[in-house]
Amino acid sequence: MKTQHVVPVFQVANLGAALAFYRDVLGFEEDFRFGNYAGVKLGAINLHLAEQIAGGRSEYTKPLGSGIAYIFCDEVDGYYEQIKKRGARTRYAPQDFPYGLREFMAIDLDGNHLAFGSEIEDAESGR
Repeated sequence: MKTQHVVPVFQVANLGAALAFYRDVLGFEEDFRFGNYAGVKLGAINLHLAEQIAGGRSEYTKPLGSGIAYIFCDEVDGYYEQIKKRGARTRYAPQDFPYGLREFMAIDLDGNHLAFGSEIEDAESGR
């Protein structure tokens, strides 16, 4: 087996609102939408969004805000400034970590966490 990529699935309360947030605030593009399920992309990465159905069954039902994705980038400071101007909520601003990455964490409307990180060229990360 040869793996290709992984796509996190985030639970959202309102798919339309989530799609607008990912597009207008985080700069993602809508890739597809099928019923209460949609895909968004930013560059080479993809995320899927699954709307919870009140009183209904869904194979993707997890608690809202329980999703986490780590997105590797070539830089994070410029992107952080862009999304903050558009109203993004973040857990912390870009900072260097001893494991060799500069990163920040954004939070979507439902509490899902998206960490954006880039390698620090001269860091001794132990990797």
